[in-house]
Amino acid sequence: MKRIIKSLLQYIPWLLLLLGIDAFAALLLWLADVQAFYAMMVVIVLATVLLFSLVCGVLIQWERKKEQAFLAFLYNPDEYHEELLLETVSVVQREYIRQLGKNLRDKQIAYTELQTQLNDYEEYVESWAHETKTPLSLLTLLLDNRRDELSPDVSFKLDHIRNRMQESIDQMLFYARVKSTRKDYLFEHIPIRTCIKDLLEDYRPLLEEKQFQIRFSLSEDTVYSDRRGLSFLLGQIISNSIKYCGEDPELCFSAFERDGCYVLSIKDNGVGVRSCDLPYIFEKGFTGDSGENRKKATGMGLYLAKEIARELNVTLNANSEWNQGFEMQISFPVVKESSQFS
Repeated sequence: MKRIIKSLLQYIPWLLLLLGIDAFAALLLWLADVQAFYAMMVVIVLATVLLFSLVCGVLIQWERKKEQAFLAFLYNPDEYHEELLLETVSVVQREYIRQLGKNLRDKQIAYTELQTQLNDYEEYVESWAHETKTPLSLLTLLLDNRRDELSPDVSFKLDHIRNRMQESIDQMLFYARVKSTRKDYLFEHIPIRTCIKDLLEDYRPLLEEKQFQIRFSLSEDTVYSDRRGLSFLLGQIISNSIKYCGEDPELCFSAFERDGCYVLSIKDNGVGVRSCDLPYIFEKGFTGDSGENRKKATGMGLYLAKEIARELNVTLNANSEWNQGFEMQISFPVVKESSQFS
């Protein structure tokens, strides 16, 4: 109803003019013959109502046709839809419609070309990252089989290089993944304790070098998530705990239920985050001023963790005090194993 009224408001001057002409004709009839005027008054009123109803109906139908043509033109601004729209507008407006159509088609072509370039770039980055994993796997194999032949210092440095390369490649791949329109998540029930232990094995050399104490308060619970996405999310948190650890470092894993959700807590006793920085740690590129290590950081780890968490339908909550450690709580919706999601 509101749209109908709005469409009629632009014709108010012409409707008033029509009403004025009708009233003027009635006035002339009254001046010419009063008795005839009173005799035909009912007919005049009915004719006026009928005329206004007919005019309003025609105007409403015309506006609806114009609106449909305009929406179709915006959705697909080709020459065919442009001609259909031109039939519903005045001669003065036609030139503007033609300019609009040309600009929209030019923008559409530019967008298509840009989208093609972005898809090509995305495929190239993913291909490059996967190709880089081959020498990285060889480095891992070398460290696993020839570690006894290497000095502890060289072994640690190679482990550090391997982990940094792996982390950078994973960040690149997952950045492309969250920005892509193609989603390939496979949700399943994952034993959270086993998943974390597998990740800790990947970081084992760095954890041993820093002399981390790992504490578990987890049972064999499962969470419903995508394995690769969850592993990446947990890996970013563990990596941060290693980077910003303090003396006698500890990494504690625990779980509890809150508001119908399964909450995984990952807590360390490292340098933590300043209270002024805490609200911004998930922003892209934000590193804060919490020590020299953060000045060298890219600010992408927790940003990507937040993006992946959104894709996986989990919630991240960070708690920290400066020099008192850092805690990340991951809230998973509870999904029974019999439930299925497409």
